[in-house]
Amino acid sequence: MGGYLLIALGLINLRYQTGHTAVAQHSLAIIFPGALLLASTWVPTIAKKLESKAVQAGSIVLGVVLIAYAVIN
Repeated sequence: MGGYLLIALGLINLRYQTGHTAVAQHSLAIIFPGALLLASTWVPTIAKKLESKAVQAGSIVLGVVLIAYAVIN
């Protein structure tokens, strides 16, 4: 769900920040990690590694940072 959330926030950011300079770069900085996370769930070997508590904690921290970046940006 985190991947979907980041993609949605990136697309919302792209739409509502249309007039600002470098909006595509800021939005892609949010969309790209979300797309990677989502795509990694479809690869069985990587999906298995996503089950560890350390990777989950790292993903949550990165997700919260990107969500804060989307809101502040």
